[in-house]
Amino acid sequence: MRLGSGTFAACCVVIEVLGVALFLRGFFPAPVRSSSRTEHQAEPPAPEPSTGASSNWTKLPPPLFSKVVIMLIDALRDDFVFGSKGVKFMPYTTYLVEKGASHSFVAEAKPPTVTMPRIKALMTGSLPGFIDVVRNLNSPALLEDNVITQAKAAGKRMIFYGDETWVKLFPQHFVEYDGTTSFFVSDYTEVDDNVTRHLDKVLKRGDWDVLILHYLGLDHIGHISGPSSPLIGHKLSEMDNILMKIHTSLLSEERENLSPNLLVLCGDHGMSETGSHGASSMEEVNTPLILISSAFERKPGDIRHPKHVQQTDLAATLAIGLGLPIPENSVGSLLFPSIEGRPVREQLRFLHLNAVQLSKLLQENVPSYKKEPGFEQFKMAERLHGNWIRLYLEESTSEVLFNLGTKVRRQYLDALRTLSLSLSRQVAQYDIYSMLVGTVMVLENPAHPNSRWSELDVVILLGTMGHVLSLGASSFIEEEHQTWYFLVNTLCLALCHEIYRNCFLGDDCEPRRCSHGERGFVNTAPALQDRSIGHDELEPHRASKSPTSLNTLRGWEKWMAMASPWVILTCCRLLRSLNQTGVQWAHRPDLGHWLTSSDHKAELSVLAALSLIMIFALVQRRCSLTSKVAMALGLLGVYCYRAAIGNVLFPWQRDSKDISKGLIEARFVHVFVLGILFTGTKDLLKSQVIAADFTIKTVGLWEIYSGLVLLAALLFRPHNLPVLVFSLLIQTIMTKFIWKPLRHDAAEITVMHYWFGQAFFYFQGNSNNIATVDISAGFVGLDTYVEVPAVFLTAFATFAGPVLWASHLVSFLSSETSSGSALSHACFCYALICSFPVSAYIILVTSLRYHLFIWSVFSPKLLYEGMHILITAAICVFFTAMDQTNTKS
Repeated sequence: MRLGSGTFAACCVVIEVLGVALFLRGFFPAPVRSSSRTEHQAEPPAPEPSTGASSNWTKLPPPLFSKVVIMLIDALRDDFVFGSKGVKFMPYTTYLVEKGASHSFVAEAKPPTVTMPRIKALMTGSLPGFIDVVRNLNSPALLEDNVITQAKAAGKRMIFYGDETWVKLFPQHFVEYDGTTSFFVSDYTEVDDNVTRHLDKVLKRGDWDVLILHYLGLDHIGHISGPSSPLIGHKLSEMDNILMKIHTSLLSEERENLSPNLLVLCGDHGMSETGSHGASSMEEVNTPLILISSAFERKPGDIRHPKHVQQTDLAATLAIGLGLPIPENSVGSLLFPSIEGRPVREQLRFLHLNAVQLSKLLQENVPSYKKEPGFEQFKMAERLHGNWIRLYLEESTSEVLFNLGTKVRRQYLDALRTLSLSLSRQVAQYDIYSMLVGTVMVLENPAHPNSRWSELDVVILLGTMGHVLSLGASSFIEEEHQTWYFLVNTLCLALCHEIYRNCFLGDDCEPRRCSHGERGFVNTAPALQDRSIGHDELEPHRASKSPTSLNTLRGWEKWMAMASPWVILTCCRLLRSLNQTGVQWAHRPDLGHWLTSSDHKAELSVLAALSLIMIFALVQRRCSLTSKVAMALGLLGVYCYRAAIGNVLFPWQRDSKDISKGLIEARFVHVFVLGILFTGTKDLLKSQVIAADFTIKTVGLWEIYSGLVLLAALLFRPHNLPVLVFSLLIQTIMTKFIWKPLRHDAAEITVMHYWFGQAFFYFQGNSNNIATVDISAGFVGLDTYVEVPAVFLTAFATFAGPVLWASHLVSFLSSETSSGSALSHACFCYALICSFPVSAYIILVTSLRYHLFIWSVFSPKLLYEGMHILITAAICVFFTAMDQTNTKS
């Protein structure tokens, strides 16, 4: 049985995918959640320290608050409340912060800053695993000990309205609930109205103890138009009015029941300057946390500035406030201002309970816990606490008792701070065995260098090695776009040198072209011959017609060939100015920010229209008549969709009209996308039947490519349409004036496609930061959350650059030869060039798994690499399918 090199490469990629998956399983282990508190009787609370034979206080103190309302506003940044926007749009909240009975904090959320892990942190007090960024799409039930489960066990009646993630995490915990999907980001009105409509009835009732409200509209506005959108102010005013309604109702009830209630205003995470979230920038991790209650006394003129705390501190505070045990895995410390109005004995009792819980957690996770500073501080505080109890029972003088109580309290607070910090620094438990096995599978590489190198090969090799080495520094990962911009610019200069040498020195000075069996990136003969692959399949197959050199080009074509590298360099430089990305300079203004501002909608409209016209001109030339019509109507539908949702204007539209979700327009485009893809697929299947008709297969591949281009045009934001135009333009220029005239082989062409695909990933505004993923693209044409199409559309919009360049590679190689040899070698080369950074990065994160930035920098990059290898596998399978088609032909 003879195994084609394309098939063999696809098999290698499948093994590589399995290796990466196994490595990810070891690096992101699914944590085992303890369910002991729910299955068994809860452990008795730690007794109060005593110097005698028996304890003086063995039960949990009674609840501090009668009712608790948690108002969580998704993506609420701290400056939205404590900054100028808060003063302008949230006057009632600002009044409570500055003069009311409240305590204000800036709560730091740990990455990943996405909703589900942050809800876990708020309710369990623990630090969720980084893999929860993936589980955020479909949250499983939470088995770890948490405040909600403790409240249910204590007989608390809880009601929830808002993000259905809570219902998934805590099934059968709420006596009444109404969940709304958090992923349909096009909706920022009804998703909040569905929560608020229940308030009037619920606030008048007295049959509940805990009310949780999770508002999503602010987060959705951020995803759609960013934090500078005028819609942000309107949404903040709406939230301020709701807070005032809730607070007024709670105060009225307190006058009747004479027992304090607690209102908590918080955010799960913030939002970046682009409106997204998921990473570790200050705008994403800093959220407001405001505790409002009549139990908090405030003297006139008492000015309180928000203190910085950890988001995990809320779980312990809520547990104490509701008279519940602190969740056993909580690493947070009690927010002391919430209990500073209580008697000293109660204060010390609460602090002791928190310190005992943290010390137990430390003992379970750190073998040498007795040497930890926090544990020593806790033991000292516990001894002092016992002395204070003895003096208290002896009714000692108030001054001595007060001074010792102050010292004990300070000692406890220091111990809590140190214990919490020590536990927060504990990293995940890695499955080293799975990581090592996965690494070995990924490193299985069939390449055996034994070749002569051209100058372009040296550039490619050095560039690949340089990129791999750059992954060893966190700064280079954060700014990886700079690496790829440098590589494509260097590639253009190398091509310029080759073109000029060919033009002015002639073919005699052109380096000898090596066969595919001899080239560095495709020298597969030694490895593949052992696998029954004939050497005839490894020989380079040129086009059916003899390729022309630069000397045989017409005058203007020759000048265009000489100018083409500089045109490409100019295009790349313009694209760099369109979207600032990375971390260091992402906040700086760029052309994209200028175009998306409300003052420049007319300019954006003209640019979008011209871009769509250029896309049609560059794509339609090789399409069938039917596909040309479908492409034209589809691109018209793209503009109509963007006009419907308010991004651009029609020429006859002077005043701003009411915007819609654009469902009809987007689905109109989806129909044409599916139609073009169906036509191309039909031609491919037809080419297998009619073996002699090579043209049908070529047209079919191009139509599939053009269908993907139309889909990208629909999903791209209007200011990013020039990215698509320049991508098509560069492909056209290189096809006509570089790859064909210079007679580059499949390996070099493949690497060039890969490099440009990576560069265009960053030209779109993407980065290794999770916050740059545009999840709004996943809901274009959807009126509700449907997981499979939403995930597919989001992934395609994110990786459109690499996918479109890989699709063009298949189309180009298939149009140049009727044999599968070029595609086979391209498949192997593509798999090989992708395996280098993946293999190196797996080794890197294994050695740096205890690095300070492992979760904020290296782990997001690892997820991107995992997704990229899946896309590579799909591409190689497509290569292999085309290889089999050519073999049959």
